[in-house]
Amino acid sequence: MRSTASITFLIALVASAGLTAPVRAFALHIGMVDNPSARKIHLKPMPLLGGLAIYFAFVLAVLYAARGTTDAQILSILAGATLMVLVGCLDDRGLLHHQVKLFLAMPCAAAILWFAGIRAVFFSFILAGQIGVILDGLLTIIWITGIIAAFSILDHMDGLCAGVTAIAAGFFTIGSAITGQFLVCSLSAAVLGATVGFLIWNFNPAKIFMGDGGAMLLGFLIACLSLKIRLPATLGLSGSLIPVLILAVPVLDTALVSVSRSRRGLLPFTSPGKDHTAHRLSNLGLGARSSVLVLYAFGIAGGTLGVFLLRSATHPSRLLLPLGLAILAAAIILLENAPYDAPHRSR
Repeated sequence: MRSTASITFLIALVASAGLTAPVRAFALHIGMVDNPSARKIHLKPMPLLGGLAIYFAFVLAVLYAARGTTDAQILSILAGATLMVLVGCLDDRGLLHHQVKLFLAMPCAAAILWFAGIRAVFFSFILAGQIGVILDGLLTIIWITGIIAAFSILDHMDGLCAGVTAIAAGFFTIGSAITGQFLVCSLSAAVLGATVGFLIWNFNPAKIFMGDGGAMLLGFLIACLSLKIRLPATLGLSGSLIPVLILAVPVLDTALVSVSRSRRGLLPFTSPGKDHTAHRLSNLGLGARSSVLVLYAFGIAGGTLGVFLLRSATHPSRLLLPLGLAILAAAIILLENAPYDAPHRSR
């Protein structure tokens, strides 16, 4: 398992790093660039379509890891990933309304996974029979859609989305290795390699952006990993916190933006502005690069706690969930008081 995961990682890493250069040239050739504006921090047009390099690197690595098999779940993941890249690239080109992504494309990707058996298991622990299954189905759609949307709005600073994804994928690789899940370990390694390879080009100062196609793709893949990792039954409902801890950065950023914009009468996912966690940290004097590194550290801390909980032989304290919510609330309150540029009301 370790050797296959290592080779899968290397294939994705080399392919992503190597493909990004021609993808960048192609984006410039066809004019797929992100132009500067008041709500953005880059000062010159930046080529988009970096998500294509990540996508092809991931596909190559997964085809190696799944060689000789026709697993329906692998096919569903590749189908959903393809849908996300296509929809995201169309949005980058200005050919789609944001509501098409949020209310149609993302739930469709979630439905593809659900029909393939990649589902949340939460309410089934509490409610027996079909009610628990139905509620878990709804939770699956909401969770996958929410994570994709969270990563879509997380791509607002050089290296942030790719780096946070790499950290999360790294911890899912560790977690799946601990629980002996060969397939999930290889999938996680593929995501890790593809994002690290792209990060070489995307870290501050970035030479290319992944675009919405890349951000939606990464959100979809991370959502897949969070549902596929098998958690020990001894953890009970507390095991559901492990993916949340690993995804601490997008959870915090989405919660902050949702609360902050809702208080101001704005729609969280349709009112872009420089009011994200990284923007606020930067405005406190850290600057763009240091703000991203701080969020990397926060992601590593959350992932470490998640792996610690995964390895716990005893049932964790019931205070863990309220403690986590209290920390999240405190972080939102503190960051809400940090300086930021408020987004404009969407039209």
